[in-house]
Amino acid sequence: MRAALAEAKKGLGKTSPNPAVGAVLVNGNRIISRGYHRQAGGDHAEVDCLRKLAGPIPPGAILYVTLEPCSTRGRTAPCANYIIERNVRSVVIGTIDPNPQHRGRAVELLRAGGVDVATGILEQDCARLNEAFNKWIVAGEPFVIAKCGMSLDGHLTRPPGESQWLTSESSRAHAHKLRAVVDAIIVGAETIRRDNPRLTVRRGSRRVQPLRVILTKSGRISRTAKVFCDSNRDRTLICRDKSLRSVLRDLGRRKVTSVLIEGGGDVLSQAFDQRLVDKVQIYIAPIFTGGNVFAFGGKGAPSTEHSLRLQSPLYQRIGEDICVTGYPKPPS
Repeated sequence: MRAALAEAKKGLGKTSPNPAVGAVLVNGNRIISRGYHRQAGGDHAEVDCLRKLAGPIPPGAILYVTLEPCSTRGRTAPCANYIIERNVRSVVIGTIDPNPQHRGRAVELLRAGGVDVATGILEQDCARLNEAFNKWIVAGEPFVIAKCGMSLDGHLTRPPGESQWLTSESSRAHAHKLRAVVDAIIVGAETIRRDNPRLTVRRGSRRVQPLRVILTKSGRISRTAKVFCDSNRDRTLICRDKSLRSVLRDLGRRKVTSVLIEGGGDVLSQAFDQRLVDKVQIYIAPIFTGGNVFAFGGKGAPSTEHSLRLQSPLYQRIGEDICVTGYPKPPS
C-alpha cells in the first residue's frame, strides 16, 4: 500500500476535481505493474495499472489501490467492473470512497463478482492524501489552507520601506510548492497593492494555473498589476464586497476543491474568526520586526477555553526558520 501511495502522489495537483489515486499489482510478493490517475477524464489508477499487462492476470495476484474503485460511469467506465472483467481475484483498498452516494458500492460489486476484498489498510495515510477532495465531495466547499511567513512578534511585514521578505529563500521555495497542489489562491486587495505578486506556479509539475482570487471592498486595484497582465490573466477573479464564506461556497460550485489563503492579515484574520481554516502552514522567522501588518489581528477567541488548537502539529526546521503545520480544531 505504501508503494500505491507513492504512485498516487505523482498525481497531486493534476487530477482535480478527482482525487489522486495509486495502484500496484503484486504477484508472488513482487510488484508486477504500477499505475496512477494522471488527470480528470483519463484512466483511473486501477485501469492504468491493469492495462499495462497485456496477458491474463496471474491467479494469485493482488491489486492494491489507495481509494475504493469507482462503481458508476462518469467520464470513464466503472473501475470495479473492469477489475472483475480482468479476473483479478483479490483487492486491497486503503480507504473507502467518501462520496455518500458511492461509499461502499464498489466493495459490494467486487465481492458479488467473486473478488476477495480487504479494506482499511493504511487508511489514515490514504485519506490524508485526498483531504481536499474528501471535504469538497461531502460539504461542497473547498479545503482551506492558511499560509504565511511571520516574525516572532507576529507580523507579516518589515517596517515600511524595507524588503517585504521575512523568511529565508529556502522557506519561500518550500511554501511555493503549495501552489502546485491547490485549485485556487486567495489574497486581499491590499496584498496586490503592496506587494504586486504574480501568484503563479513556478515549482512543481501542475498543468493548470490555480485561480487567483482577489477580495476587495472598494474595487480599487490597479489594472497594471501583474495578475492582470500576464498570460494567466483569465485565471484571475475579483470578488468585490463579498464575504469570505460566500466566496468559498461559490468556488466550491466551480469544482474548486482546495484553496490557499496567502494573505494579507485581514483575510487571514477573517478566515480564523469565521472558523473557515482546515489546515495551517506557518513559517516563523527568528526576527522581531515591529512591522505594521499583524498576521492574525482579528477578533480572536473570547477566552483560552474557546481557542482553536492545532491537531497533529508538525514542526519542521527549514534553514533558520520553523515551519508549523497542523489542523485547527475548535474546543470540544
